[in-house]
Amino acid sequence: MTEVELVATALATGAAAGLTDTSRGVVHDLHAVLREAVRRRLSGGDADVGRGYGVRVLNAHETDPDVWRTRLLQVLASAPEMDEEILRAARAVLRADRRAGHVIVDVVGS
Repeated sequence: MTEVELVATALATGAAAGLTDTSRGVVHDLHAVLREAVRRRLSGGDADVGRGYGVRVLNAHETDPDVWRTRLLQVLASAPEMDEEILRAARAVLRADRRAGHVIVDVVGS
């Protein structure tokens, strides 16, 4: 899994509906950290900027990850290199989700 696919998978995992129980609450909280880091990266570092195409795709992905996954992958791939903060946050989301009893399957390129 590439860094871009790792981040996109973690964003989709955290955006999953039904985050209600305690263990999923942790996933939701970690997802919020990841999402904000990605938003800053896509907006050039200004958290208040929300007009850029990449940020609009990130917002749309939040509402329908299946439909917007390909576009999000394109945006993330064209963005500046993923920094360690984003990669750590993405890994934390996926680890927390595994601990909550979910299995992540990556079928990209199959």
